[in-house]
Formats: sequence, C-alpha cells, structure tokens
Amino acid sequence: MRKSNPHSVITYLKRIAATVFIVALCGSATLYAQDISQIGKSDPLIISGSIGTNNTYYHSSIGSGYASPLSNSFFANLNINIYGFSFPFAVYYSNNNTSFSYPQISFNISPSYKDFKAHLGRTTMPFSSYILNMSFNGVGLEYNGPKFRTSAFYGILRKAINDNPEDPNPRNPQYERIGWGFSAGYGKGSNSIDIYLLRAYDRPSTLDEYWQRENRPQENLLVGIKGRVSYKKILSLTVNAATSAFTADRESPKVEVGDATRFDKVFEARYTSRIRFAGDASLGFSFPFINGSIFYKIIQPDYVSLGTYYTSNNYQSLGVSLSTMLFRRISLSGNFSMQNDNLSKKQLYTNNGYVYSAMASYNHTSGFGITGMFNGYLQRQDDGSAAVNDTTRVNRELRSLTIMPSYSHSGETFDHSISLSANYTENIDHNRFNIGLNDVQTLAFGASYNIGVKPWEMDFGLSSSLQQSKGFNSKYTSVVSSLSTGRGFLKDKNLNVSASLSLCYNHVQYTSKNLSMALDLSASYTIKQAHSFSASASFSKYGDVNPTQTRSSLDATDIRLSLNYLYTFSLLHIKKKVKNKN
Repeated sequence: MRKSNPHSVITYLKRIAATVFIVALCGSATLYAQDISQIGKSDPLIISGSIGTNNTYYHSSIGSGYASPLSNSFFANLNINIYGFSFPFAVYYSNNNTSFSYPQISFNISPSYKDFKAHLGRTTMPFSSYILNMSFNGVGLEYNGPKFRTSAFYGILRKAINDNPEDPNPRNPQYERIGWGFSAGYGKGSNSIDIYLLRAYDRPSTLDEYWQRENRPQENLLVGIKGRVSYKKILSLTVNAATSAFTADRESPKVEVGDATRFDKVFEARYTSRIRFAGDASLGFSFPFINGSIFYKIIQPDYVSLGTYYTSNNYQSLGVSLSTMLFRRISLSGNFSMQNDNLSKKQLYTNNGYVYSAMASYNHTSGFGITGMFNGYLQRQDDGSAAVNDTTRVNRELRSLTIMPSYSHSGETFDHSISLSANYTENIDHNRFNIGLNDVQTLAFGASYNIGVKPWEMDFGLSSSLQQSKGFNSKYTSVVSSLSTGRGFLKDKNLNVSASLSLCYNHVQYTSKNLSMALDLSASYTIKQAHSFSASASFSKYGDVNPTQTRSSLDATDIRLSLNYLYTFSLLHIKKKVKNKN
C-alpha cells in the first residue's frame, strides 16, 4: 500500500486555502483579523462546530394567546479555519421557519506586520468621536510606532437606497456616501497629541431622480485635534475638539466672494454651507488627600459630522467631581454638573439641567460594610425665543437617598452573607400652579440572606422587598419574596440542580389587589464538556384577590416545560508540522 506524503497533503491544503481566499475576495467570505507574521505559524486546517435543539411546551388556563403552545428549534454551526482565516456557516430551524447563512459578500481582512496594520472590507478605525465613529467598507492602513502613529482610509460610509416609488412602504432613500480620512499622532499615555481629517460626500448619481427632489446630496469636511498633557502626575489636561464645514446641498450655488474660494481644492463653500465647532476639555488633579476633575463640553447648534450616526448639538455642560479616602476604609466622592441647550437662542424655550450626587462607603476587615448614596436632578425651563407660560413651565426635581449595609462571614461549616437596603425617592413638581398635584414619593426596603452549607455542598437564599409609592390621591404597594436553593452532584459537579419559589403581592389603591406565585425547577448535565443537556419546569399562579370583586379574567395558571441539548465538536484538526531543530 502506497503511503501518503505528508508534504503533499500540506501542499494540497495550501491550494485549497488559496482557492477559498480568492473566492472570498470575489464576494463570498467573512474573514477576520490576521497577523501576517503568524500565518506560517497557524495550523493548516481546523473544522469545528456545534449542533443543538431547544424545545418548549407552554400551557395557560386562559388560552395560548400569549405564546405558542409548542415551540421547537434546531441549529447547527460549522466553522472552517484555514491558516487563521475563518469561514463560518450556520443553519437555523424554528417552527417551520428555516434560515441558512454562509460567508457573505461583506468581509473584513485586517492583516498586521510588526507596527503596521492593514484593513480591507467592512471595518472601523480609531478616530475622534466628533468626527468618525462608524464602520466603512473600503481600505485602510495604520502605523503605530513607539512614539509616532498615523492612519489613512478610503471607503463607503453607507450604501445607496433606491426603493420603488410605487412601494407603499419604501425605505428612506439615501445616496451612497464616500469618505476618506487621515490621522497622525505623537506621544503615549499622559503626553500625546493627535490630529484628524475627514472628507465625506454623497454621490448624486447613486440616487434615482424621483427621490432627489426631496433628498439633496451633502458634503462635509472635518478637522480635529485630541491631546493630553500632564505635570508630575499631579495635573493633567485633556482636550478633544473638532471643526466641521458642512454643506446641506452640494449642488447649490457656490460662494464666489471674499476668502470663500481659498479652500476650493478641499471644500467648496456654497450658500448652504456652514462651519460649526464641537469640543470638550477636562482638567484632572491628584493630591495625597483628594482627587478630582473639572470638565467643560460644548457642541454648537447644527454641528454635523457625516462620519457619525448621530451627534447631539446645541448644548454645553460644565461639571466637577471630587473623591478622597480617609483612614484607608472610608471612601467619599461627589459630583456636580449643569447643562443648558438653546445656544442659538432660536428655540422657543431653554432647558437647564443640574445633576448632583454624593457617596460614602465604609468597609471593615470583619466583613461589615455600609454604603450611602444621595442623587439629585433638577430640570428647569426658561425663556427662549418666546416667553414660557408659568402654568406649563417645567420645573421638576428628583431626589434619592439610599443606604446599603452588608455583612459576610465564612466559617468551617457555613458561609453567611446578609445585605439590607433602604431607599427614599421623591419626584417634586416645583411649578407653583401644580404644587402637590404631580409629586410622587417612593419608599423601598430590601433584605437578602444567603447561606452555604459546606458539608451538604448546597446554597440557600432568601430575599424580600417592599415598595410603596404615594402620589396625589394614589397609592401603590408591592411585596416580593423568594426562596432558592441549588446543588452540584457527581464527582465533577457536572450535574447541577436548582429550585426557587417566589411570591408577589401588588395593591393599587381603589383599583385592584393581586397575588402571584411561581415555582421554578431546573437541571443541567454535561458530558465531557461536549454534550450539554438542560431541562426546566415552571408553574405560575396569579389572580385578583380583592374580596370586594368577583374573580377576573386575569386569574390564570401557567405551565412551561423546556428541554435543550447542545453538542460541541471538532471534526478535524491538522496541526502545523514542527521542524526538528536537531
């Protein structure tokens, strides 16, 4: 019998890899980042995947309108990895609905070599958040040296959409959008600077004339800078800013006067063009007794970047944060910030927001700890281009106080953990015409206790909560309690069983009272980390318990049974031949 030559096998696999790679570039591959320097070190072929099924039975005494009585699904995944390039396939079946996925035309190859990294296909690149935060389909190149770095890209930011005008539900039409960009930076960590440039524009020929009447092609040029400088780890200043030159209609008449034509080679000023600014700065300080920062952010009205999905504009904010540590056990922190919009003074009204918070925590080696938090938010509406009507003026404040003590202890036989919480929240309307009408106060308490019984290798948990909310002529009460347990069985603890029982009582004053109960059981079993079985059963009972009313249609009993299976496999793994150095 003729023996196979291992070298011929490797050669054959290389030919397969080359063929698949060519097919991928022709429009049928989804490829992932690959370090070129590691290609020769990768295994020639790995074929792996998984197969599974999920099956659920559901029954309700009031009918099957909420869910299907019986749902079944089957799925299979296959991944072929050739010299580090991955080709995934998947099939999914559910209640007579079948879908199949295979490597699509959208692909990404990001090979790297030493300090260089290239991009081909659908990918993203690091840029300023004010300039570019979306993926593109094209080419890109990055260089990240010890100090100097640079990058450049060219690609399609979005595809054209040309639905039939006679379609009753057409998608929003859009032009194909082209973008190219450049960045360069120097420095690392606490001392660095980066500059960014982005040019984006719509291609008029990519949208049908019918849709062009209400959709005009746009154009954008953005320049940005981001930097950080520090002084002896005591002070640090971070700045991120960008300027946007945006044209709402790139086919509108050009501006031919003054200095408007100086930048025609990169951006043509038109009568629908505008220049806007966005940026933020943060000053941080760190002293032995206190740390903190002061920040400011502004985004001018109508600031637009065609390289972002959406950017909020027409607002500014200013804030400060402080923190300190006392006696190595007490942590204190506080924050305050304020924000307002209507920088253009063209909105009818101006919205002002104030956010404030404080937190204190104490932790002891004995296992005891306590945390207290206070949070608040004030929203106030002032005049803009029009005067605010006092009867409708927004002037609300939300305040919340929370205290959370906890204790944990580990012994030879038992592990204990206890946690408590108390929260008071009030939502107050300060409008003098609505005093007390829209106010809401909420008081909530919670407690939980967990115990681990080491000889039994079991855990038990008990929790309960009470919440009561009061408003004008209204009151709501909710009580929830639960008991749970779980245990692992067999030598490797690959059989796990858990159970929980919960009760919930809700009372809306003058309206309804209802009580619900739920019992949940679950089990999972794993064989050699390849076969995984799981089963669960739940029983729920709920209904109106108001003695003054007859039983309502909401009274019901639900039963849900579930059985799942997952098999993970490796069909083939051809490892790279290791050369004998001797």
